[in-house]
Amino acid sequence: MNANTRKFFLIVLLIVAAAAVYYSFVKPIDNKENNVAGALPVPAENSSVYLSELRDLEGKPVAMDENKLVFLNVWATWCGPCNMEMPGIQKLYDKYKTHEKVSFYIISDEDAETVNPFIARKGYNLPFYQFAGAYPPALDGNAIPRTYIIYKGKILVEEVGASQWDRPEIVDLIEKQLAEI
Repeated sequence: MNANTRKFFLIVLLIVAAAAVYYSFVKPIDNKENNVAGALPVPAENSSVYLSELRDLEGKPVAMDENKLVFLNVWATWCGPCNMEMPGIQKLYDKYKTHEKVSFYIISDEDAETVNPFIARKGYNLPFYQFAGAYPPALDGNAIPRTYIIYKGKILVEEVGASQWDRPEIVDLIEKQLAEI
């Protein structure tokens, strides 16, 4: 291989590498996760975002309140990021637990024998529920934690991964929605 051929291959290799870096790290991907990082409102056209077959930890059926602002979190006891965000959810819940226009649903597919000792050990006072059915397409995903703020069938906020749910911008978003209800 002569020197000119080597230079040509080196230049092509550098262009390919630069393009790979650009598309991997620089160019934004047009999907919901871009809006998720700052918990910005995410429009959802699917009106089927409420869960049927939801049960409390005693096994009693529970219907989601479709006329309230809903905070829905999907989690598991074994999930590290889920455990990291739970104190912030507890603080947010404490702020709104008596508000007549807000409902919280902290949902796991684990059985009560797994969830109850976890709750007792951590001292959480949250409305925990079980759900073993198929999630509506708008709420379906394979990652946890997944959190949604929903009002009148529309997803206002969707965030996948741990977050600090008692931060001011979330409280402001909830307050703004409550002012419009």
